[in-house]
Amino acid sequence: MKDFIPQFFLSMKHYTREQFVKDVVSGIIVAIIALPLSIALALASGVTPEQGLYTAIVAGFVISFLGGSKVQIAGPTAAFASIVAGIVLKNGLDGLAAATVMAGILLVIMGFLRLGSLIRFIPYTITTGFTAGIAVTIFIGQIKDFLGLTFEKAPVETMEKLEQVVRTIGTFNPMALVIGMIALAVLIIWPRYFKKVPPSLIAVILTAALVKVLDLPVHTIGDLYTISPSLPALHIPKLSFAMMGKVMPDAVTIAVLAAIESLLSCVVADGMIGSRHNSNMELIAQGVGNTFSALFGGIPATGAIARTAANVKNGGRTPVAGMVHAVLLLLILVFLMPYAALIPMPTIAAILFIVAYNMSEWREFVSIVKTSPKSDWSVLVVTFALTVVFDLVMAIGVGLVIASLLFMKRMADVAEVNGWRYLDDEEDTDGDHIDLKPVPGHVAVFEINGPMFFGAADKISKVVLEDGKRVLILRMRSVPAMDTTALKSLKKLYNGLKRKNITLVLSHVNEQPMSMMERAGFVDDMGRENIAGCIDDALMRASVL
Repeated sequence: MKDFIPQFFLSMKHYTREQFVKDVVSGIIVAIIALPLSIALALASGVTPEQGLYTAIVAGFVISFLGGSKVQIAGPTAAFASIVAGIVLKNGLDGLAAATVMAGILLVIMGFLRLGSLIRFIPYTITTGFTAGIAVTIFIGQIKDFLGLTFEKAPVETMEKLEQVVRTIGTFNPMALVIGMIALAVLIIWPRYFKKVPPSLIAVILTAALVKVLDLPVHTIGDLYTISPSLPALHIPKLSFAMMGKVMPDAVTIAVLAAIESLLSCVVADGMIGSRHNSNMELIAQGVGNTFSALFGGIPATGAIARTAANVKNGGRTPVAGMVHAVLLLLILVFLMPYAALIPMPTIAAILFIVAYNMSEWREFVSIVKTSPKSDWSVLVVTFALTVVFDLVMAIGVGLVIASLLFMKRMADVAEVNGWRYLDDEEDTDGDHIDLKPVPGHVAVFEINGPMFFGAADKISKVVLEDGKRVLILRMRSVPAMDTTALKSLKKLYNGLKRKNITLVLSHVNEQPMSMMERAGFVDDMGRENIAGCIDDALMRASVL
């Protein structure tokens, strides 16, 4: 059971007053960032503003307290917006609560079965594809409020929303666009000059004041929703067999997406603080957090990469920061929530436009299309298109099937190539015993065997060097092929070594991996002189470094 100890208790063993102060300051800053985002994401999800705060408060506190990451900040995220909106329209709030509780139970089971490591079986192209797709669905969903349109009906699907935009463009409200553009300008320009105060908070205050003082004909949250400052109340959803059967597909979707998003956020956080999260404990915390969120009127939650990064940048290093963030949001809910009624709907739309842009990873999307094999970018494009046109469940399912089929074809094609020799002539004469070759003391040699693909890419990151090593040689003579996910892992290893002033040297890189690294510009990044034709040349290069 040692693997199932929350990071909170581990962090308390060596906790200091100085770190407590840093965690409190970071928690306050993250709460200020989370406030408008939680409200905006709740509205995008088709629920009331306070439900977004309930989620950030309840799930945020529980996941920080029980989580497997030191710095993870959890709450409502953009990834769930379209999914939650669809569930609410189909099955109501009770259906959403039932699906979220069931998803929480699934996540706890996944954690205890130690399935956290299975995240590596989701190809990078699929996560990039559906993330970009979700960003587009959020963007399309907010055009209505940004332009002040009046829809003829309440559409569920993204394409239906786009159709309604075209049909009702005659109801366009110029003042709504003006307020939205002002908010958008603040969100874009403010961070360039003022780093400490969140731009979303400034946008909310400024536009709310303009609409109120000038009495502009622009819808605010208070015009469309009843704002409640009440504390989260316990509500047990109706879990009948009929309801459970009805929402089971939604529960699986929530569980899978929560697992993927939270563990990806943990990986990003690990790189920022040089730590390592406990993926199984994180899944358990996500499960318990989502269950409690549903029981107290919230919506699905997961790790929020942007808020987690803000926590790290502001000095948060233990789960205390996430717990402080939740407590402060609770105080804001009780004492300041009525003022949320003044926030203009175009401002909410502008905030979500920025969220969609930041999560789209469009540069990574374009890079994959430009530099990756056709098999990789085709999976990316199909996943993206299915997410926008249909839904996330279909996108991930079809994407995984296509990725698996293309992977098997790739492996079969590689196996059919004959006549390649991976052993140097010099090695043939002595029986190819690498341990008989003289290796300088400051050099470490690792050999990679087999294809480098998404299922094995994480092994690259497990290379651990002893103290005093200044050069790492990766011997790649038995690597017939690699994909985008593996190349990303290799880049991550290279960047980590570079920060430690350790040189990476590649030995005997085969045709397909070399071609891919060339197209991605990785060869130029690491230096062509650090790519050797055989192990002897690599050792000679390493000896002079």
